[in-house]
Amino acid sequence: MAKRHVAPELYLNRELGQLEFNRRVLAVAENRGIPALERLRFLCIVDSNLDEFFEIRVAGLKEEIAANAPPGPDGIPLGQVFRQVTRKAQNLVARQYQVFNEDVLPQLAAEGIRFLRRRKWNSAQKDWVKDYFFRELMPVLTPIGLDPSHPFPRLLNKSLNFVVELEGKDAFGRKSSMAIVQAPRVLPRVIALPRQVAGCDHGFVFLSSILHAHVDELFPGMSVLGCYQFQLTRNSDLYIDDEELRELNSLRKALQGELTQRQFGDSVRLEVADSCSPRMAEALLQQFGLTQEDFYQVNGPVNLVRLIQIPERVDRPDLKFPTFVPGVPRELTRFPYIFDCIRKDDILLHHPYQSFLPVINFIEQAAHDPQVVAIKQTVYRTGAQSEMMELLIQAARNGKAVTVVVELMARFDEEANINWAQRLEDAGAHVIYGVVGHKTHAKMALVVRREDERLRRYVHLGTGNYHSHTATLYTDFGLFTCNEEICSDVSEVFMQLTGLGKAMKLKHLWQSPFTLHERSLKAIQTETHNAKAGRKARIIAKMNALLEPEIIAALYEASQAGVRIDLIVRGVCALRPGIPGVSDNICVRSILGRFLEHTRVFYFYNGGAEDVYLSSADWMDRNFFRRIEVCFPVLEPRLKKRVIKEGLKPFLSREVEAWEMNASGQYRRRKGERGKRGHAQTQLLDTLAVRRRT
Repeated sequence: MAKRHVAPELYLNRELGQLEFNRRVLAVAENRGIPALERLRFLCIVDSNLDEFFEIRVAGLKEEIAANAPPGPDGIPLGQVFRQVTRKAQNLVARQYQVFNEDVLPQLAAEGIRFLRRRKWNSAQKDWVKDYFFRELMPVLTPIGLDPSHPFPRLLNKSLNFVVELEGKDAFGRKSSMAIVQAPRVLPRVIALPRQVAGCDHGFVFLSSILHAHVDELFPGMSVLGCYQFQLTRNSDLYIDDEELRELNSLRKALQGELTQRQFGDSVRLEVADSCSPRMAEALLQQFGLTQEDFYQVNGPVNLVRLIQIPERVDRPDLKFPTFVPGVPRELTRFPYIFDCIRKDDILLHHPYQSFLPVINFIEQAAHDPQVVAIKQTVYRTGAQSEMMELLIQAARNGKAVTVVVELMARFDEEANINWAQRLEDAGAHVIYGVVGHKTHAKMALVVRREDERLRRYVHLGTGNYHSHTATLYTDFGLFTCNEEICSDVSEVFMQLTGLGKAMKLKHLWQSPFTLHERSLKAIQTETHNAKAGRKARIIAKMNALLEPEIIAALYEASQAGVRIDLIVRGVCALRPGIPGVSDNICVRSILGRFLEHTRVFYFYNGGAEDVYLSSADWMDRNFFRRIEVCFPVLEPRLKKRVIKEGLKPFLSREVEAWEMNASGQYRRRKGERGKRGHAQTQLLDTLAVRRRT
């Protein structure tokens, strides 16, 4: 079959799409209809997203420009892409700080939550800050005056630093006009003042304000002309050389070596306070080899991410989203042992509306059940502290045959996963590091249990990570089953990962890099064929990103054949909907809310069979060709209806808020019909969770 191509004018740029997504996240923070502390949290999320965007996407774009790489599928020259990215990112950051200063801060102040600015401190506050400076801050500071014997220090990625403009001579008669002060990583970036000192319920000062107020104490006898906070963003993508891998013969050792250098990658972006003098700004840009295009001046604290802990530190439930107790499917209450429940029926979990605890219980019972002989599980992200991983360690110590496929290259979780791998090995578990060149992103757990003189397998498959914390924040589906054919497929995938040999044909699972792309294309083509034959055809797909060109080309063909297509894409979508004669049967929408939409659901009408698949994979090149992924069917009719009812229909309703994309790639926020501002996530909370008012 000839490979399909998308005309460049029909393919939207990925980097620009990512910034468009962050604009939608910022719109959540702009919404005065959500609680004040949640608005602050979303401002922090925007900042965190932009950090990663520069660390990975912009850093990669710069490398491609330096290598004279050709344009991507959109056909836009890379230098032009970079200029557009710069312009859009600058505008986004400016709006972010405008919302922070002019809207969110005054709203919080009205509620007794204040960030006390240095110029407005009263005498009691000044005294408290002075005491804190000499007691907590000054002993751990190391000011570095720049001269031939004191070169510019190596700065960690995204660390908080200060450039100090000086005049005069030091104790040794050295004349220096510039010094660097690095904020200690051990101290919080935001400090709470006692209530009686703050003069409000919750008063905070920035560490940067404390240092600014007393920076002259670090340079006695010299005049401080200015002190300006700044942050340097570096390339944080990890690359392991094939030669290094062969030399060490260990992915873990090679990765450990690379991790030590991550904090010192190439400079990508410089952020400074808008009070910074042009001379100091230019000196910093020259030092880091950056240009004005890489320069971001902000009206406020550099790096708003440092405020992400404030909502947790402030005990004001009325300024946060209402709390709730996740529901539990009735099927799990029938028997005390989860294996008995699974034997009775397949069980579907919808997080965070339903509890993640049954997944923990699945592994916990397996770890202690004398009838369980083996546990196999994939791990992508699980966190530095994980009850699930502790249970796997306990299972190994209890004599179970435990096999864990740990993906060491899970971005920004590499160190945590290395530590878990070591602890699992120490406990006697078999630890596999996946397949070099293919990240293991599939979410699978397999338990083998001896029952009635034979071995029975139980499986959990999910769309999200085995991570207890993110399971309260991300929307995901999980499926428990003991269907022998699905269990056999999962077992085969584990055999591929741990052993050597050819991939065997799977009965139900679509798997990358082998069949997922082919089967996804075939499912789309079936709908196209049915539409051309005058039969009903329908595609609904929900995912985080849509970028793979052949899939996009197939969707365009399906639309032209008359297939009605709804795409619910949270993040980047490279497909242009609504083009007459090309994609006028395609609607693209994005849903943002309290929870991060993370489920991947794929629906194909298929002549009335209504095939429903869940997956850990987006429709992206990396998921199809450079990762180990699985896409699994929901076979039980009752559960299939649930997925359609909970995972698709609420997000397509005209009664709920949504962002709809036009043919140019711009999004328009659409309220519910008749001005209603209902939200799909709220509806699901009402139906699946146990609500609890605050």
